[in-house]
Formats: sequence, C-alpha cells, structure tokens
Amino acid sequence: MTQPMLEGKRVPDVVLKTRVRDERIGGANPFRWQDVSTGALFAGKKVVLFALPGAFTPTCSTTHLPGYEAAYDELKGLGIDEIYCLSVNDAFVMFQWGRAQQVSKVKLLPDGSGDFTRAMGMLVKKDNLGFGERSWRYSIFVDDGVIAKAFIEDGFGDNCPDDPFAVSDAATMVAYLKAK
Repeated sequence: MTQPMLEGKRVPDVVLKTRVRDERIGGANPFRWQDVSTGALFAGKKVVLFALPGAFTPTCSTTHLPGYEAAYDELKGLGIDEIYCLSVNDAFVMFQWGRAQQVSKVKLLPDGSGDFTRAMGMLVKKDNLGFGERSWRYSIFVDDGVIAKAFIEDGFGDNCPDDPFAVSDAATMVAYLKAK
C-alpha cells in the first residue's frame, strides 16, 4: 500500500452518527442521536483533525489525545477554530473515552462505520491486533474544507506490526502552524 496523498484535496462529506446531550430527555442517559455532516464541520473554518487507531488504546490514550488537549489553547491562538479527534469507534465508546481522559476542549468524532476514514483513504486492517478495520494515525490542517497540510505516520499499510507515532502529534502541528 502506498501512502495516500491528501494535501490539496477536499475532506469527504459524510454523515457521522453522534450523541448529544438533551436535557428534555431526562433520566440517567439524557442523550439523543444527531447526524453530523463533516462538510458542515469543516466549512468556513480552520480545523486541525487528528485520527488514531482506537479509543482506550495505549499511545492514543497516553500521548496522542492528551497532547492535543494540552496544546488546545496554543492551537486556538494560532487561528485554529476547531480541534477534532477522530477514530473508527462508535459514539458510546468515544463519549466514555472522553470522560476517562477528562477531555474538555478537543471534540471527539465517532466514525463508527469508518465512512470518513475510508473516503480519506486512511482505513487499514489491524486484524493482527484483533481490531478489524481502523484509521491509520495522521493529523491534518484543513482550511475551509481543503486539506492544506497532512502529517501521516510512516509504515502505512494493513496489519502494520508497529504503531508509528512521530509526526501526527500536537507539537508537530503547532510547529507547522507557527512557521506558516
């Protein structure tokens, strides 16, 4: 597999199945389903999206998500409107992972069916780990729906024996945006 070329391309417009708090529902689980279009998430905004293999997994939980949460204010200060974390996990898993990680700034996006990830060309098999299909680890800077810069980890391919994490981190994105 060759690494996809993302820069200059428009992000795919797919529908993500999310859960949103709705106090009108009441009870212990006051959430309702809400479809969110990725086209709407990126339109007219400067966005950083980072994608990772899975909620509750080691690198994703100890470094990748916490790094962006810590860099959130700095990224906002560099003109970024939104910071999204996307994983091929469902809305329930992403919600619980956000709670466990005590995330309050970065928005977690569930790509439960992998539609966004597949359309990005970033869906890989991780059957060697029992994960099935997941996102390859990457980060992108998106300006009004167009990918201006992509940081894709080396080794892109199915059943990669490693979990590379060298360029999709928050520090690399901050350095890029500062130099821009």
